[in-house]
Amino acid sequence: MNTDLAVVLVLLAATIIMFAVNRPRMDAVALIMMTILPLTGVVTVSDALTGFSDPNIILIAALFVVGEALVRTGVAQRTGDVLIRYAGSRETRLVALLMMLVAGIGSFMSSTGVVAIFIPIVLRIAANAGISPGRLMMPLSVGALISGMMTLVATAPNLVVNSQLIRAGQEGFSFFAFMPFGVPVLLLAILFMLVARRWLGKETPAASAKRPRLADWIEAYGLTDREMRVRLDKDSDWCGKRLDALDLRASQGINVIAIERGQGFGRKLIKPSAATELQARDALFLDISSADFEPEEFCRRSGLHPLPISGHYFSDHAQEIGMVELMVPPGSPLIDRTVTEARFRSEHDLVVIGLKHGTRPVEAAISSEPMQVGDTLLAVGSWRAIRNVHQARDLIVLTMPAELDEVIERPSRAPHALVILGLIVAMMVSGIVANVQAALIGCLLLGLFGCIDMNGAYRSIHWQSLIVIVGMLPFSVALQNTGGVELAASALVSAVGEAGPRMALAAVFVLTAILGLFISNTATAVLMAPVALAVAYELEASPYPFAMTVALAASAAFMTPVSSPVNMLVVGPGNYSFSDFLWVGVPLTVMTLIVSVLLVPIVFPF
Repeated sequence: MNTDLAVVLVLLAATIIMFAVNRPRMDAVALIMMTILPLTGVVTVSDALTGFSDPNIILIAALFVVGEALVRTGVAQRTGDVLIRYAGSRETRLVALLMMLVAGIGSFMSSTGVVAIFIPIVLRIAANAGISPGRLMMPLSVGALISGMMTLVATAPNLVVNSQLIRAGQEGFSFFAFMPFGVPVLLLAILFMLVARRWLGKETPAASAKRPRLADWIEAYGLTDREMRVRLDKDSDWCGKRLDALDLRASQGINVIAIERGQGFGRKLIKPSAATELQARDALFLDISSADFEPEEFCRRSGLHPLPISGHYFSDHAQEIGMVELMVPPGSPLIDRTVTEARFRSEHDLVVIGLKHGTRPVEAAISSEPMQVGDTLLAVGSWRAIRNVHQARDLIVLTMPAELDEVIERPSRAPHALVILGLIVAMMVSGIVANVQAALIGCLLLGLFGCIDMNGAYRSIHWQSLIVIVGMLPFSVALQNTGGVELAASALVSAVGEAGPRMALAAVFVLTAILGLFISNTATAVLMAPVALAVAYELEASPYPFAMTVALAASAAFMTPVSSPVNMLVVGPGNYSFSDFLWVGVPLTVMTLIVSVLLVPIVFPF
């Protein structure tokens, strides 16, 4: 071992230790090493910075943007709703569907992003079904990690290994080259987790104070049966009239909550104002506070057609219509004024539909009830108006509903996002353009069709992950320049080479998995990819099975919380200990090892 190699190994050991203890943070460690390595003379400054010009770094950043667009348009959340619809509270079906859904979605976007999306969904399912979150969070993380074994763009380690192949003069992997191994691993993991979940989540974490949901307020304020949805017939007397001319609140105790205009992709929900002019075929969301209201006579007299409502008090439109609970503070100009006199809609774009004096709901028409200090108001309107009410000086925001966290920012753009995602996949699969170009074209189209804006795109990129990859790449160059890669490959071949290439494949997998115990799976792939290719050349074998094995082993980061950000995300919600990951992760890693050693040489012969 020469002096230069010894220096590089010392720096690598220091990096692994700092990664393991997370002091300082991982991206800071990567930047430190990227700065120090050129000072040793082992690599040049250009070598240290070469990662910034790597097309795969741009591809990973672009995929973060694509994933964020799927979140903002509601594609990911609606997939979670499908899970709730089909699985219900049946835990066995829930675990299987959850893992399949997460693995499927994670095949096209960041697995970390997928887990972040599904954690609140899974917590809600667990609370409704009376299941400990610990029994579902581990299947969630396992499914997300296995998603990295499905497609080329599913996870950063795949792209790192693919990039190393291309640098070595090979063609690289196709888009679905990983799926023949990912699907068997997923099926085995589902069967294993159906058994292993029984030993997880034995203790449910103490319930924390939860924000109320819309259903809680509908019951507390007695709003059930007060809702009505009607459509204006073309010969209705209301057509062409402004809302202030109809004066529905004062004359009939009717509040217009929202107006639905247009159908299909052209449908939009508009917030009503005094100057809003009604049109034929408009659908009105009405709150009826009058006790003697006769809906049939009302519709016949006004030329309205009643429409069905699938949820209590418009809860089926919770993505567009929300509620907020407010309090009248001392000194507020609202004191001794009625809701009508306060001109709530004009001032705040909200409609007050409930009023409490203390804990007692006002059952009479609230529009004529004077407000007092400490009164609680329930207001309904668009989520934008609800967020803006924080700026009101005459009110105190008492409670925001839990549904606020689930609101989809751009739901009308979901079809566009799906079509663009399909186009990106088609371009990558067909090879018409390079993968990075396909992703950049997709990002531009997502921006063009309003699925995401520039600020959102920049915020969606996980810069820490990119810096870690870029900062670890110089180690790969340094180990090659100092002979470290050849030394490691020769040692590995000497140890298992005579037992055949399959044994060498298993050794590469085990070495990658062990290294992944201490550092992230992406950094592991950066370090092991050149070693795996060197082993292949030593054995005079194809580099593809060895490169694929490194990618699969890097994604099999099941054994410790620090192996992947995916694991770290579920530690808190699942109330897991370090040992939970070990005894679940070790069998899963062994399963992946067996699948890799058996199937990889069949798909990619030596």
